[in-house]
Amino acid sequence: MSGGGFDPEVFNPRRNNFLEGHATAEKLLLDSWNSGRMHHAWLIGGPPGIGKATLAFRMARFVLTRGLPGEQEMGLFGPPPDPTSLTVDPEGPVSHRVASGGHADLLTIQRTWDEKRRRFKRDLAVEEVRKIAPFLRLTSAEGGWRVVIVDGADQLNSSGQNAILKILEEPPSKTLILLVADNVGALLPTIRSRTRKLALEPLTEAQVRSLLFRYLPDLDDAERTALARLAEGSIGRAIELHTAGGLDLYKAMLGVFDSLPRLDVLGAYAFADATLRGGNEEANWIAVTELIGWWLGRIARAAARGTIPAEVVPGEAALVHRLMQGSHRAGALDRWVEVWENTNHMFAKAESANLDRRQTLMSALARIEAAAG
Repeated sequence: MSGGGFDPEVFNPRRNNFLEGHATAEKLLLDSWNSGRMHHAWLIGGPPGIGKATLAFRMARFVLTRGLPGEQEMGLFGPPPDPTSLTVDPEGPVSHRVASGGHADLLTIQRTWDEKRRRFKRDLAVEEVRKIAPFLRLTSAEGGWRVVIVDGADQLNSSGQNAILKILEEPPSKTLILLVADNVGALLPTIRSRTRKLALEPLTEAQVRSLLFRYLPDLDDAERTALARLAEGSIGRAIELHTAGGLDLYKAMLGVFDSLPRLDVLGAYAFADATLRGGNEEANWIAVTELIGWWLGRIARAAARGTIPAEVVPGEAALVHRLMQGSHRAGALDRWVEVWENTNHMFAKAESANLDRRQTLMSALARIEAAAG
């Protein structure tokens, strides 16, 4: 499986008008708007890739459309009815200007794109946050509301968070600030206390499958189900895995693990060589290290619960069952937790210290063999 044929711009929150699975959060935003006492700042939190930024842009389009002068004026038959949805015309002028990044009353602060690694950079630069104060000092270009979206607010350092805090303490009128964070706990308590929280939950497996059918209609049912289970409630992760060929990597990884508790060393070296050669080394390294970490966490949970999780690909349940046969031995659970923690630490160190990736991967496989033996 490859990522060919998928246009990532269709999934871009700035352009994507479709959101699934977060009706409760949408209702809270809508009720606040209809009350006439819209809170000036919202903190949208939850795991990566579940639709937080998509909800933020959805709310931005709504406010930039509904908040225009004259929109709420008395009509011939009284005031217009309260809106019942955040949906706006996807072909309307506001949607087009938001999609193009050309709406003068919307400021988006987000991490920059790392072309080499094919993903957004980890940190959000404080210089980006410092654009907010001058933006809010300007008069609204269209006489309505102004909206600021900070996507990745939890990736700000202390200077960046303090800059956000100053804005939250004295917000201008008719201003909406939407902070999007994967890890709400990483934000200052004073930021959390000055915002209204929206905690989004992971999507269901059925919802991820439905979204995959929408964005990747050429996938077969088995691939959609496998990606949905690997993604664990995150459509963003499912799309990333598809784009990186993650399902093929996962199958190859399980092929290596199938020889456990005694690792097929030649097969392991072949797997490492195939993963870390060619023009896709960076993307493959990121994908395979994340998949190994995810699989080890899954094994640890299975050992703790004494149950076999639904398999991602055929034959996986038999492998997990074989590994779990020794899970009742003293210390078996501790060993799987330990190898999960140590392997994740090893991969992180390889990145920070620029260690040899092939050797790091082989060391991780050796640790897994030791835990399985």
